Amino acid sequence: MKHMIIVLGCLLSFTAVNAQIGNLLKSGKDAAAGLKEKVIPGSSGDELDIAGGLKEALNKGVEDAVSSLSAQDGYLSSPYKLLIPEDAQSAIRKLKRVPGFGGVEDKMVAKMNEAAELAAKEATPIFVKAIKDLSISDAKDILFGDEHAATAYLESSARKSLYDLFLPIIQNALGEVGATKYWNQIFTKYNALPLTKEVNPELDDHVNNSALDGLFGVIAVKEDGIRNNLSERTSPLLQKVFSQLD
Repeated sequence: MKHMIIVLGCLLSFTAVNAQIGNLLKSGKDAAAGLKEKVIPGSSGDELDIAGGLKEALNKGVEDAVSSLSAQDGYLSSPYKLLIPEDAQSAIRKLKRVPGFGGVEDKMVAKMNEAAELAAKEATPIFVKAIKDLSISDAKDILFGDEHAATAYLESSARKSLYDLFLPIIQNALGEVGATKYWNQIFTKYNALPLTKEVNPELDDHVNNSALDGLFGVIAVKEDGIRNNLSERTSPLLQKVFSQLD
């Protein structure tokens, strides 16, 4: 009798455990079915590929931009070379004739470009964060949009925050290469000249915007290459996504 009670208890326990497992399996199937229903209308595999392909293309553009422009003479020897601000050019021309300021334009241009190069080295994390924010819902419109739609999206969504985050880097870089001090000396001397209208353009703003223009310019060139040149599609994902444009 005692043995029968033990066996009966074991059977009951086994039945209860089986029932719990069955309930868990049913719950798992229901959850999986629910997830399947939610995924299909929202983000298909193709849409995920498009978003991933665009992010990869932008990352490649950023990599090219930062590596090329942050190198020694990267800006200076590129199409994105920083020049004296337009509203300061007349002042610089006049100052060239003042003793001690010979070659002032060349010196200032060199310092501005050196500062931009130093700042560009710190740009990657800022760009990467902006790229990660690219949504699946925007991906298809960007892929089939204008020639530089991905770059334009990145710039319109991130330039303001990039500028704000970039500004202290630019300011520190200008200080490191002595550009701010030299700039102030230039315009202190210029504004002391007779019959001149006082001027002192914001150097950090000019260098910041010009440096960002250069970075986005290189990214746009890379996007153009991936869109139109098969050899630029260096991964299976890029080939799959951008072949839809051929």
